[in-house]
Amino acid sequence: MTARARFILAVCILALLMTGPFVVTVGLVWLEAGEADRARLIDVVVPHLPLGALMTIMGFTAGMAVVRNLFRHYVRGLLRMDEHLKLMHGANREFRVKPEGPPEVQALAHAVNVLAQQRDELLQDVEAQIAQAKHSVEEEKNRLAALMSELTQSVVVCNLDGRILLYNHRARQQFRALSDTPAVAGGGELIGLGRSIYAVFERNLVNHALESIQHRLRRSAAQPVANFVTTTRAGQLLRAQMAPVLSVAQGEGDERAITGFILMLDNITRTFETESKRDQMLHTLTEGNRAALANVRAAAEMLEYPDLQEELRERFRTVIRDEVRGMSTRLDETANEFADSLKARWPLEEMLGADLIAAAQRRIENVVKLPTKLEEVDEALWVKVDSFSLLQALTYLASRLSDEFEVREVRFRLTPAAGRLVHLDLIWSGQAMSTETVMSWELEAMRFADEVSPLTVRDVIERHDGEMWLEREKVRHRAFFRILLPAAVPQEQLDEATILRGESRPEYYDFDLFNWSDRSRALDDRLLSELTYTVFDTETTGLNPSQGDEIIQIGATRIVNGKLLRQESFEQLVDPCRHLPPESVQIHGITQGMLKNQPTIEAVLPAFHAFTEDTVLIAHNAAFDMRFLQLKEEATGIRFDQPVLDTLLLSVVIHPNQESHRLEAIAERLNLPILGRHTALGDAIVTAEVFLKMIPLLAAMGIRTLRQAREAAEKSYYARVKY
Repeated sequence: MTARARFILAVCILALLMTGPFVVTVGLVWLEAGEADRARLIDVVVPHLPLGALMTIMGFTAGMAVVRNLFRHYVRGLLRMDEHLKLMHGANREFRVKPEGPPEVQALAHAVNVLAQQRDELLQDVEAQIAQAKHSVEEEKNRLAALMSELTQSVVVCNLDGRILLYNHRARQQFRALSDTPAVAGGGELIGLGRSIYAVFERNLVNHALESIQHRLRRSAAQPVANFVTTTRAGQLLRAQMAPVLSVAQGEGDERAITGFILMLDNITRTFETESKRDQMLHTLTEGNRAALANVRAAAEMLEYPDLQEELRERFRTVIRDEVRGMSTRLDETANEFADSLKARWPLEEMLGADLIAAAQRRIENVVKLPTKLEEVDEALWVKVDSFSLLQALTYLASRLSDEFEVREVRFRLTPAAGRLVHLDLIWSGQAMSTETVMSWELEAMRFADEVSPLTVRDVIERHDGEMWLEREKVRHRAFFRILLPAAVPQEQLDEATILRGESRPEYYDFDLFNWSDRSRALDDRLLSELTYTVFDTETTGLNPSQGDEIIQIGATRIVNGKLLRQESFEQLVDPCRHLPPESVQIHGITQGMLKNQPTIEAVLPAFHAFTEDTVLIAHNAAFDMRFLQLKEEATGIRFDQPVLDTLLLSVVIHPNQESHRLEAIAERLNLPILGRHTALGDAIVTAEVFLKMIPLLAAMGIRTLRQAREAAEKSYYARVKY
């Protein structure tokens, strides 16, 4: 029986206690009295009935107030205490019951807090022992994370259903290049823990490779691996090597079953194009010169005849000259093209421009003993360089400036240039330098201090497909070498808040997924702790989707195997193609200028739909966000038909006696920090953390599966809200 039903029952009992004895007594007297007594009774009682009724009503009102007060302090107070105890038991161990209400309830709250403190002390002792026991395991885990993170080859590990359970940073970058919409999703719709590798590879191709490996295992092959080459939807050519992941043998002689497979991937598109170009050049060189050599040989043989007419002799000489000239031209063109190919294949590394400048400063000050300063350095610029040879070139130039022009200080400047280029300037003050001197420095082999290099400055610049020239600042009596270098895409940096939480490396693996199977159970009957979720949020122009308001930002993160994967996120601004109201800017901080040149919702939704594929959607007040997506179904053809859970409705299920179910209030109850509020990705991360805390609270109420959670949420009063 609910608390409300018990209150109504208590009021009914109070009414019966106040009126029942009087009614029963009057009934008995009435039955035993005669006609005369009944008449006298009516004459005596009826005039006093209004006063009696008024006193009864007043007494009933006072009694109901007393019952209500007792109910509020003892029943609802104890129910709130029960919810707080569940918080202390599961989601928020540091939570304490606030002593309030009558003395008996306050004494109970004090006793509960004392017991909670004792429990925490015992748990802390147990956790300390567990942490000490897990220390060696954590070291092995960190070694694995470091190894996988720093590997230069793409590695993806899958279970037999093709679900990704491990990948490294290189694979994440490579899948970004394979994405149909790299500017929107950045490859996030293709790779992620729990996602299917069949979004990239054909299932039949992978099955064929697994069959080949099984055949090799049955023949006890030393290296049971399979290799294949495939073309992706984006037109990229991938070379893959597959190796099996074998189970542990239960006993001697038992066969080890395949539980998954490892894919080592190489994008050979550019290599294939380069090799094809090289083969074409060799073919042109051989086939083009074969006929020319035959003509030269025939002409040379004819010139050996002593009685050959002078006119014919000159004609054959002309043939030889023309054919040799043509062969020379073809050889020069082939050599130039091959040199360009070699230059394009020179390994360049991506690094932060400020780090390159700092390394150049240290090297020049240590080797040349020349002071250096910074003029202007853009801290956000990344460059793609061969750092060793470029530092040699900068040190060589500084050495020549010091020795020949008596320069006593050099300065550095790093600024963006047009296109994907960067200006690196080496600046000095002193006498003017001629263009001939600059050219001679460029073409001489670099020699300085105790170092000798066969390369020239020109070689180094050409390796970077760049340029170098001299410029003068006449007003300030300065000059500088300007070096044009290729810019690189800025690499992802870990968020400061993530670093503070101790997550030194992104989680790109989860070996528990080896046991996961598509065919294990129906989605509705699976445990909430086993499902894969996409937790998302939207920022909009307003609160009325049916009246023309539009999405201006979508942010999402993923939960796989009960873990929040912060690194697997989706965040994209959207051009709403309409004016942005000033009052909405004050809430989310997104301005009209920030939305300029951003993709429209028609371009963003396909990538977001791919990111959410095969997952359960979660949002706070999901009816609001889902309404925006539903209104775009006709225009985009994209339909989000997967199950949806709402943390607002689940909060009402878990804590029906709490006054507020706003995201901030729920996070505060669960002892969760709120970062990036009113940004789509920030709200999505907070919602995901809230949901993970809710899972054990729901389990304590007997709500363990997706079906049970959906049915419980649909019964709450907030489920009636429509947009």
